[in-house]
Amino acid sequence: MADIRQRKQDHIDLALQEAHQGQLGDQFDRLRFEPIAVPELHHDQIDLSVEFLGRICSAPIIIGAMTGGCDNGEIINRHLAEAAEECQIPMAVGSQRAALELALPQRIRQSAPNAVLLGNLGGTQLAQGGVDLAQAAVDSIDANALVIHLNPLQELAQPNGDRDWRGILRTIETCCQRLDVPLIVKEVGAGIGPTSAQRLIDIGVQWIEVAGRGGTNWASIEMARNPSTRDAQIMQPFADWGVYSIDLLPQLRALDADLNLIGSGGVRHGLDVARCLRLGAQMAALAQPFLAPAMQSSRAVVEKIDILKEQLRRTMLLTGSADLAALACAAIDSTQSQFNGKHT
Repeated sequence: MADIRQRKQDHIDLALQEAHQGQLGDQFDRLRFEPIAVPELHHDQIDLSVEFLGRICSAPIIIGAMTGGCDNGEIINRHLAEAAEECQIPMAVGSQRAALELALPQRIRQSAPNAVLLGNLGGTQLAQGGVDLAQAAVDSIDANALVIHLNPLQELAQPNGDRDWRGILRTIETCCQRLDVPLIVKEVGAGIGPTSAQRLIDIGVQWIEVAGRGGTNWASIEMARNPSTRDAQIMQPFADWGVYSIDLLPQLRALDADLNLIGSGGVRHGLDVARCLRLGAQMAALAQPFLAPAMQSSRAVVEKIDILKEQLRRTMLLTGSADLAALACAAIDSTQSQFNGKHT
């Protein structure tokens, strides 16, 4: 129990350090909107609302999965949940593995009785625990959907990380058939490419969170915790493993027009949210930008959400987009031919 708690606390401490974050400008800054000098809109009438999992949310912003299983984790999640409730945006909890294994109470629904809450389990844990574990994760927080995170690179960087990745697709398929809530499958910073996405689509997955590189580098964080010089030498070539979300989102949108996409992986402000939506995502998820505010108070998280929403609204004014459907078709700088496809 102490080892799990310490690992989760280490994750929080290291995720706050710039050394384990992608560099700003690595990816999303490559997409530039055409500036619309005559937008013919009133700033206050721009509509940010979106339907997500059958619920109306105030903006296409998800508080991404962060932490669980340590003392600070409960405080952080309570602040995030209270803010999600007040701002009417969805929230994904951190991995529920520790809480379920240790039979810890998960009180997050008490702080967000009306918010869209997303449960969270690792792919290897799902393969081991099956549908019963998935149902327990959903029931423990009355989740509206269950996120399955896939993190083979992160596990390889851990001294005792999971090495057996067999049976995950089969278990995900069973969960798609038997759970009464949707599954969202995500990576944690290397990205889900078209090959993996097609496999997931083929077994019934309808929501994919791209989670490309450029945000928190979990392999870097695990290596900072790993004292082995040998492991450091082995992992060194994989420091930049993965593909940027800005490159993956158009590929996945072209793969299946009906696939629901969440853009994440280095999303840092409202302009990045807009870029994700323009590239075909229905929602965008951010985690690290909320971490420091969540350690302060729910009010600090609300203020961060308000800033993100205002940045998105101003992007929409500057692109002449009255609502999110218009933003999905907003004009791109004509010199950026690789981004000029329309997504509706």
